Amino acid sequence: QVQLVESGGGLVQGGGSLRLSCAASGRTRSIYAMGWFRQAPGKEREFVARITWTIGATSYADSVKGRFTISRDNAKNTVYLQMNSLKVDDTAVYYCAADAHISGNYRATREYDYWGQGTQVTVSS
Repeated sequence: QVQLVESGGGLVQGGGSLRLSCAASGRTRSIYAMGWFRQAPGKEREFVARITWTIGATSYADSVKGRFTISRDNAKNTVYLQMNSLKVDDTAVYYCAADAHISGNYRATREYDYWGQGTQVTVSS
């Protein structure tokens, strides 16, 4: 089992920045990739970004490309999501997820084996 704990959410004005962290514990050697998803009220959970654990290859949703950066610190078993130029539309609960196998569609929630509890990000206008 892998446990994931997110932190770093909060309230920020539009145009501002936040950095989310996700600390992994347990069987971290089983992790192939880590992802960030978000879910706004009344909407489905959507893919935000992903990073492979060993190589560090990254992928982003078009809506955040150029504004968000995903990174990892293998020594700390932690993944980060640096969010810049935040918009009101970025308001959501952000979830960290771990994938223990090579995914056919890494943008799909069903491909991830472990999830954190989520952290709220609210962007005001």
